[in-house]
Amino acid sequence: MVSCMAGQASSGYRERNSTADRALDILLLFSDDRLVLGGQEVADRLGVSRSTAYRYLQSLVSSGFIEETKPSGFRLGSTVFELARLARKGLGLSEVSRPIMRELVEEVGETVLLTRLSGSHVVCLEREEAGHPVRLSYERGHVLPVNAGAAALVLLAWTPRKELADIVRTSGLPPLTEATVTDERALHQRLEAIRRDGFAVTRGELDAEVMGLAAPIRDADGTVVAAISIAALAYRVPEERVAEVATAVQAAAGRISARLRVIEG
Repeated sequence: MVSCMAGQASSGYRERNSTADRALDILLLFSDDRLVLGGQEVADRLGVSRSTAYRYLQSLVSSGFIEETKPSGFRLGSTVFELARLARKGLGLSEVSRPIMRELVEEVGETVLLTRLSGSHVVCLEREEAGHPVRLSYERGHVLPVNAGAAALVLLAWTPRKELADIVRTSGLPPLTEATVTDERALHQRLEAIRRDGFAVTRGELDAEVMGLAAPIRDADGTVVAAISIAALAYRVPEERVAEVATAVQAAAGRISARLRVIEG
């Protein structure tokens, strides 16, 4: 008796898995070119009878994964949209940015950084190395002053004026190299130029002999929430190459911003 019941339980387990597999097979039939499925089409593609296919379809209808649109067939339902929303929401800035950072490394051949403001400092969230690593103050998780480096200046450039004043008052403008901006008036002039240009370029202001070029990343509201930048030995990015690198960095920032809009939308 126990053996018989165990066999029935095992059979039921296999049937449940089979039904789940069939349900997933049906959901995966949808595509850009196939937004609506007919019952017979599903039966043909699964290799089952029309009545069996209809049973699977009704199970998906009852759970909201698909909905019936008479007389054309079945389309994706509200449950799928909600799961997609949650999946997008679960993606963070780093997860969204890393693939694009790797693309930028391949494009320009230099180390790429992802940074954001944290209180009165700048924190490095991610770092993607090029084939020739550069010794930098920016390491993943490191917290640095706000007045040195292209990424820091980009983040300051779009910080509200009162908040910027509070940051400067709290952290000061410490000299990290001879090229670091330490005068508040000069800093404001620099930030105004960055807002006008849409990107920042620095040479030796954080790490001697290292140049940086950064662009802002914006969320769905257009607020600057982070910066993407390259860091390279200065001789590798002479003045005649700045425009090319700036275009690549700004394009990468735009792609990350677009993905954030999708997630947050």
